[in-house]
Amino acid sequence: MPSSHPRPHAHPDGRAGIDAALVERLIDAQFPRWSGLPVVPVEIDGWDNRTYRLGDAMTVRLPTAAGYVPAVEKEHHWLPRLAPSLPVPVPPVLALGAPGEGYPFPWSVRRWLPGETAARGRIDDLPGFAVAVAGFVRALQRCDPAGGPEAGAHSWYRGASPAYYDGETRRCLAALEERVDTGGALAVWEAALAAEWRGAPVWFHGDIASGNLLVRDGELAAVIDFGTSGVGDPACDLVIAWGMFDGESRQAFRDAVRQDAGTWARARGWALWKALLNLTGDAGGDPARAANELRVVDAVLADHDAFG
Repeated sequence: MPSSHPRPHAHPDGRAGIDAALVERLIDAQFPRWSGLPVVPVEIDGWDNRTYRLGDAMTVRLPTAAGYVPAVEKEHHWLPRLAPSLPVPVPPVLALGAPGEGYPFPWSVRRWLPGETAARGRIDDLPGFAVAVAGFVRALQRCDPAGGPEAGAHSWYRGASPAYYDGETRRCLAALEERVDTGGALAVWEAALAAEWRGAPVWFHGDIASGNLLVRDGELAAVIDFGTSGVGDPACDLVIAWGMFDGESRQAFRDAVRQDAGTWARARGWALWKALLNLTGDAGGDPARAANELRVVDAVLADHDAFG
């Protein structure tokens, strides 16, 4: 039965027209066995989806826009098939919700995975952590790609050629001429485009980043958010080499993930595109974030000089 009294909400919400009251109505209407469980926004929310705790053991995940909807069915179908072959847990999908209560998109209920996002301060052995992340990437690549979703719009073209973002990257370079080494960055980008992928398609996650890695006691405990996953070129899964790792940990990741020079060239292109895009976008008003994106650009350029 629906709850007869208001349930506590952790903080005001409502981004993209989604709030805890809507989630309660959806649960009451479609999954009454879970009615009455508290619905509370998670402390750290993503952009593509809004996520809520449902009781102590579950989460509800709702796309914020139509472009993120293909991920719902994709994850519902494929995560249970991939999970047995992976070294750490991925989100266990419990139910697939339908549009309703004024909300226009499908949505999902998952089992809660304990852990904290992988901030460097929570990891004592960063090189060891880098090896564990590389192990996950390698295990994902070994999963059977037959029938998997080929890279495209559903993956925001992760797993395809970085050439899809060529025009955008060049516009960013023109806008950032006073802030970055545009000559060096252009060399990195053109090397990425030239290193055409000719391998057999493999599974990729699409967004291996600190926010999608969970840690417990400093060790990799789970990998979440497969919304950009698919089957294609795995270069996009190497971007964390510059986003989170450096020095010894970057080398440990490079050694353990065992990818060829062309894949690394395309990975540098992916990392450069995202950093440049962030610098010309919302990072411009956040000095700390902008400084981090500039650090990524410098690291990618240095890596190209060393290995390119």
